[in-house]
Amino acid sequence: VQLQASGGGLVQPGGSLRLSCAASGRVFSYTGMGWYRQAPGRQRELVASITRSGSTNYADSVKGRFTISRDIYKNTVDLQMNSLKSEDTAVYYCTADVAGYTYWGQGTQVTVSA
Repeated sequence: VQLQASGGGLVQPGGSLRLSCAASGRVFSYTGMGWYRQAPGRQRELVASITRSGSTNYADSVKGRFTISRDIYKNTVDLQMNSLKSEDTAVYYCTADVAGYTYWGQGTQVTVSA
């Protein structure tokens, strides 16, 4: 299973970014996909996740600002990030849960700065 993330970059506070992640390989039976992030000096944390059936889960810090979505036919997961804050600055990783194992993408940098 390979995960390819894209869409990171530099944005001003209050701005928006959309991250996308495409899964390839033996992912036809994934049970969930998600996004984690890790800021410098901090532990990696869950940002949002979505099951194959569409149930979602968000970190409290992003509720109301971020939206996760998936396309089960294209095996993609997106993260729409609005009202970005400086504390959202981190490397964002997409994940896919397949047969009880979590696969990780390579990470994409999101920097929120004026």
